[in-house]
Amino acid sequence: MSTAGPPQGDRPHWGERREAPPRGERTHPADAPYRPLLTDAARPSTFTVDAVDETGAARATPIAGEHPLTLYVDKQELLTLMTLGAAPEALAIGWLRNQRLVDSIDDIVSVQVDWDVNAVAVTTRSGLADLEAKTKKRTTTSGCGQGTVFGDLMDEIDQVRLPPGATLTQATLYALLDRVRVHETIYKQAGAVHGCALATNEPAGSEILMFVEDVGRHNAVDAIAGRMWLDRIDGGDKIFYTTGRLTSEMVIKAAQMGIPFLVSRSGLTQMGHEIAQKVGMTMIGRATNKHFLLFTGAERFRPATP
Repeated sequence: MSTAGPPQGDRPHWGERREAPPRGERTHPADAPYRPLLTDAARPSTFTVDAVDETGAARATPIAGEHPLTLYVDKQELLTLMTLGAAPEALAIGWLRNQRLVDSIDDIVSVQVDWDVNAVAVTTRSGLADLEAKTKKRTTTSGCGQGTVFGDLMDEIDQVRLPPGATLTQATLYALLDRVRVHETIYKQAGAVHGCALATNEPAGSEILMFVEDVGRHNAVDAIAGRMWLDRIDGGDKIFYTTGRLTSEMVIKAAQMGIPFLVSRSGLTQMGHEIAQKVGMTMIGRATNKHFLLFTGAERFRPATP
């Protein structure tokens, strides 16, 4: 791990540790929860390039963006993520959350993205939790773009407690799949990305609360985790949907976010299946239109009555 600070120059506050307000003190309207100081530095999601089709005709074609984003925390470099760049601040926060390096959004003072140097600087109140111990062991995951998980994959998973009374009806599942089908996505324009959605779970149906796409599904789930922290959204009564396969990494992250229902249009891995069983998660794969396979957590699922 590099300990070099981010690039210096005429950016006076880049990566600078700020005097943090006391925990719980708000720097915005009194009725709003605490939020760190954030930039708003989303990159364009698609770019147009020239291509030639099978007939020899020229076509202006949208393609997905992909940018390196190096994460610095308190001037210490942690890693570089390859990202679409659509939600870089939420991605940085969610990555720290899902790596269990930060315990609460209240511990983050600021998140500053600067695409001139392809970097994001996070300033914390008191440093990262167990950084040296966790970064000694890295697991390269099966995520697109080779995601990295610090520490033991199974650390703290035994402490996860999903809400025991949560249920999902077949009608609600179908409503979610229909919402996803008609949702406007970068994938429909340019392909080459994975999408993740956080959705409501109501008897009358399901609505998409947030939909994030990125070049890797691990980035998309991290960005949603970051937004959930920023907006103080609890996962216990929500559904998580992904276009990607259900690997151990996806199951662990959904469990850490407190979400009892994980749905994918793709398949799953053996370790993903085992962990979902261990934590009592309802995991549904191959879900498109009116078709799905219920793999784990059948006790939470309510099929349609004949």
